[in-house]
Amino acid sequence: MNKTIYITGSGHTKFGKLTENLEQLIVQATREALSEAAIPASEIDAVFLGHFNSGLVSDGFASSLIHQADPALRFTPAARCENACASGAAAIHAGINAILSGKARHVLVVGAEKMTHRTTADVTTALAGAGYQNDAEEAALSFPQVFGVAARAYTERYGNPLTAMAHIAAKNHHNAMKNPLAQMQRDLGFEACNTVSDKNPLIAPPLRLTDCSLVTDGAAAIVLSVADAATDMKRRVRIAAAEHVSDFLPMSSRDFLKFEGPQRAMAQAYKQAGVTVSDINFAEVHDCFTIAELLTYEAMGLAPAGRGEEAIKNGTVFADGSLPVNLSGGLKAKGHPVGATGVSMHALGFRQLTQQAGDIQRQGAEWGLLFNMGGAAVANYATILHADRA
Repeated sequence: MNKTIYITGSGHTKFGKLTENLEQLIVQATREALSEAAIPASEIDAVFLGHFNSGLVSDGFASSLIHQADPALRFTPAARCENACASGAAAIHAGINAILSGKARHVLVVGAEKMTHRTTADVTTALAGAGYQNDAEEAALSFPQVFGVAARAYTERYGNPLTAMAHIAAKNHHNAMKNPLAQMQRDLGFEACNTVSDKNPLIAPPLRLTDCSLVTDGAAAIVLSVADAATDMKRRVRIAAAEHVSDFLPMSSRDFLKFEGPQRAMAQAYKQAGVTVSDINFAEVHDCFTIAELLTYEAMGLAPAGRGEEAIKNGTVFADGSLPVNLSGGLKAKGHPVGATGVSMHALGFRQLTQQAGDIQRQGAEWGLLFNMGGAAVANYATILHADRA
């Protein structure tokens, strides 16, 4: 990047089954981010909204709902960004690009989704639209079924991952117990996650209920500022790298288990930031399903292909490990309001690196990795944040 860009403020609603509508969620997160950045809304040069929707709500033109947060936002250019479950990260990249182009000094990015008023079947159908539609076999798959295919393929190639997946679910639920913003604050434990039961049925074999992320309402927001506009900011975190890699949409066109899009995005981010995985102090990654988090361990360089379980067995990814993953509880327990997810990762990463993360704080953290994914490893966004200790 030819300019240094900082995150200078964050906003984050509670995630869960909420009474607020989409507009109210957007306004709440926006006002909190502007307040934390301590800049007037009149200084925001552009706003971007990450919002998947896909028929989940009737708000088909939601970008200017952000303007409802402050009258001074009126006439500020606004646009909605959609890139499946990576819509939030797509909006952040749009904001970064607006600053890099010289068109903006301060950008407000909001991610939001309202989902829980719809039935599980409705949500499943809406999300499935992010899959490849021009092949009858692929179009018939829900996303739980897509990642069920991945888990079965992993078993055939490397060995059964179900025990590792149960550890991931239990870890993320345990982490969420300390996150007041998380949707599900229930410590399920490994045995419950590893056992098929009435409370933990098979959803898309071999995926169990505890292997699947949640249907969630929520919003998050961040303020992005160019360096010379952030000199007097009370808190700021540098965006050391921001990479976007997109792969073929048809699963038949690629080897899903190689997770090549995620691997490339993270490798390029490491290179841009001048770090390696051993420098990273925490990561928030896209655990839409537990098998996705396992594959991400391998893509980010914590373990070789087929041996992601090693990162669990050696304790690396736990809260007290050398590189804790999903201290927030992840999509698995924090929740997954689709358009908000990528922005949530960045908001919570900002709070980690400004020592505002409360009970999920990683003490002394200097570097954070964020990975937001759209579809089955199709749209892949990797960001590396660096603490500003000046």
